[in-house]
Amino acid sequence: MPASPIKVVFFDASGTLFHVKGSVGEVYLRYAEKYGVPQSSGMAEKLNQAFREAFAKAPPSVFAETRPEKLKQCERLWWFDIVHAVFYRVGMFDGFDDYFEDVHAAFSTAEVWEVYADVPDTLETLKARGYELGIISNFDTRFFPIFRALNLERWFDSVTVSCTAGAVKPSPNIFHRALAQHVVEPAEALHVGDRQLEDYEGATAAGLSAVLIDRDGAVTDDGIPCIRHLGEVAGVVEGMGAM
Repeated sequence: MPASPIKVVFFDASGTLFHVKGSVGEVYLRYAEKYGVPQSSGMAEKLNQAFREAFAKAPPSVFAETRPEKLKQCERLWWFDIVHAVFYRVGMFDGFDDYFEDVHAAFSTAEVWEVYADVPDTLETLKARGYELGIISNFDTRFFPIFRALNLERWFDSVTVSCTAGAVKPSPNIFHRALAQHVVEPAEALHVGDRQLEDYEGATAAGLSAVLIDRDGAVTDDGIPCIRHLGEVAGVVEGMGAM
C-alpha cells in the first residue's frame, strides 16, 4: 500500500476531468441555428452570461423521486427551466420545446464534452501506485453515458453522483456516501475539484483532505491548496505521507 495515509483519491467530474467543448453558450447557439437564432460570437457570450445567471439562481438539483424514469423527468424539467430562462434573457424563438429536446440530448453524448489532456496519465499513475479512485459529482443521470463515451470508467472504482446520492456538494452527505463505498475514514481520502465551495469547502467540512485544480491561476486565496495541472496530484498525495 502507498506510504501516504491517503487510500482513495476522489475527483469532481465537469471542470476537473472533462469540460464542454468551447462553451455552453456556443453549444446552445449551434443547436439553435436551425431555429433561426443568429450565429455570432456576441450572441454566444450573451448566452454564456445568461446561463451563468440562470444556473446560479436554480434550486439544488435534488429530487425525492428515485424511480429512474420519474427521476429523469424531474431532471429534464429542472433543465428546461434553466434553458428557458437563458433564452428568456436573450430572446425567445419559435420551436423552443423542440430545440430543448435537441440540446438536452446533445449534452448526454461525447459530442459536446472533452477530457482534459492531463487526465489519462494522472489516473494511470495513481492506479499504478495503488490508490483507489472515485468520482464525486453534482450531475444528473446523463453523467453515466458521458462517462462511458469518454472512456473514463476503466479507471474508477466508485461513482457518487448527486442525482442518485440524494445530496449535492457541498453537503457532507454526498462525501460520506462516497467514503462508504470504499470503507475508509475521511482522513484516508483526498478530493480534487475545481470549485471552492462545492469541492474544497465541502470536502474539508466532511473531514477529507482537498485540493483545487486551478488551471487558469484564478484562485487568490493563499490558504487554499491549489494545483495547476492534474499531474501534480500524485505528488500531493505522497507528500502527505511526510506530514
